[in-house]
Amino acid sequence: MSTRYCCPNCQTNRSRFNIIKQVARAVKLDPQTGDVMESMSDPGPLHIAYNGPERRVQCAVCGVIEEERLFIKFAEK
Repeated sequence: MSTRYCCPNCQTNRSRFNIIKQVARAVKLDPQTGDVMESMSDPGPLHIAYNGPERRVQCAVCGVIEEERLFIKFAEK
């Protein structure tokens, strides 16, 4: 299945894009140094899980980065 894109910013690019896969990792940082103290597989009740998009798209012409659904909507016009 293919997906058509059109850049919502420059509105001319329909062929050159970067697909960015987002992978969230729950971590606990040292507040003094910013070093990762622990990677948490089960973060617990005080840590909200990431619920953003799995993929974002970058226009390879103008550089704008947005959610994939926005590029798809502009291609439908």
